[in-house]
Amino acid sequence: MKFRPLHDRVVVRRLESEERTAGGIIIPDTAKEKPQQGEVVAVGPGARNEKGELVALDVKAGDKVLFGKWSGTEIKLDGQDLLIMKESDVMGIVG
Repeated sequence: MKFRPLHDRVVVRRLESEERTAGGIIIPDTAKEKPQQGEVVAVGPGARNEKGELVALDVKAGDKVLFGKWSGTEIKLDGQDLLIMKESDVMGIVG
């Protein structure tokens, strides 16, 4: 991928949601909610603090993360649907 996010932004690929419930009911595409879990594809270098020093991000490429339902901006890059969001929109790292 030839895209590098700036500052404290991260690029996330949504992970696919389950197509069946625990009871075995198949969920149609129209009823599915967008998953709030994804994999970090790329990260920016970090944000600057009040002194102008670069503060590195806590997430790195390959991390599985949880994010808010309405977080990020959806983009299509190299045929993939991705999200660009600030690190502060990430709620935590899974696993």
